[in-house]
This record gives sequence, structure tokens and C-alpha cells, in this order.
Amino acid sequence: MVIGPFINASAVLIGGVAGSLLSQRLPERLRVSMTSIFGLASLGIGILLIIKCANLPVMVLATLIGALIGEICFLERGINSAVAKAQQLFKKQGKTAVHDTFIQNYVAIIVLFCASGTGIFGSMHEGMTGDPSILIAKSFLDFFTAMIFACSLGIAVSAISAPMLVIQLILAASAALLLPLTTPAMMADFSAVGGLLLLATGLRICGIKMFAVVNMLPALLLAMPISAAWTAFFA
Repeated sequence: MVIGPFINASAVLIGGVAGSLLSQRLPERLRVSMTSIFGLASLGIGILLIIKCANLPVMVLATLIGALIGEICFLERGINSAVAKAQQLFKKQGKTAVHDTFIQNYVAIIVLFCASGTGIFGSMHEGMTGDPSILIAKSFLDFFTAMIFACSLGIAVSAISAPMLVIQLILAASAALLLPLTTPAMMADFSAVGGLLLLATGLRICGIKMFAVVNMLPALLLAMPISAAWTAFFA
């Protein structure tokens, strides 16, 4: 029985509720500065993962093809529509928010929580070994991240815990089938592609460049197959 995904999801759920309740008590300067710090942390984690890349052409090719698929399928547009409905469902009475800002920040934290390399690897690691330490460590960061973002986005942040739990449970359950088929190079390339997405996410959170990060998510699915093919035919 895995426990890491439940702990991680609970951290986001409780952090989102706490941040929503404390939004009036936390000074604005703290919320603004901490959001930038989280973006900076995402940039740092992304850079560290990219450095571990085993095959640079694999990372570039997977990201390019994945982003192309995402653009053709209008993935981010679909997420934007769903988030717009969530905004209407969860927004507080007497408060209004700039729609575009809400969409951009909410999409960014969906990716940050649900598609982080740490969460994906941590779920697979626990599924194979039963060790939840990676996801537990991630939970501490996610708790404070959810709290800070909930101060401006409201309790809608807590809703992210549901899809995140489902994704992590699926990854943990399928880890026994997936990991024996992988190689260290495939895992390194997968982590590098995830790092590139985290880098784009960090730039988005910091407001430097608004990458369509959701449209880049198919790159994660392509990273390992492309890595295996590259190793077989070119390495």
C-alpha cells in the first residue's frame, strides 16, 4: 500500500485551505516575494535536472515534437476553459480577479504540482521499492507553495490535489511494469525533459516569459521512447 501520493495530495489540500483562510492576514509583499521565490526554485530544479541529460538531441527532439503535438491538440486552450469554469465555481463573493492573471497562475501551478519530475519519479520509486521518502520531502515544499498561491487564487488551489493524487497513484501502480524496461540513460533524458518544462514553468511563474507549458507536456511521454531509439541507432 503506497502512502506517498496520499501524503503529497493532503499537503496540497491542507495548504490550499490554510492559504485561503489566511489570505487576509498575510501581507501582500510576502505573497508577491514568495511567489517569485517559488518560481526561482523551479528554475533551479529545472537546471539541475537538465544538467543530468544523457543525450542532448533526445531532450531537444522530445520537447520540440511534444510541444508541436500540444499546439496541434490545443491542450492549453482546453485547460484554460476548464480553469475558467473552476474560477467561477470557487471564487469568493465580493472579490474579483483579473481573468488572464488567474488563468496563467493556475495553469502554472497545475503543471508545477501534477507534472513535476520529482512527483513522477517519486511515485514510480515508491511503487517499485515501497520507499515514500521522496514524495514526503516534496510534500513539505508543496504545502507552503499551495498556501502562498491560495492567498491570491483562493481555495481552488486545493482542487489540484485530486488530479495529482490520481496521477501519482497510476504512476506508482504501473511502476513495476515500466521501470524494468528503462535504462539509466532513458531516466536521465526523461528527467532532463521534465527539467526543461520546470524551467519554462519557473519563467512563467516569475512573469518573465509566458510559455505554453501545458502544450509541452506530451514531451514527457516521448522522452523515453526517443531516448531508447537514439541509443539503439545512434549512440
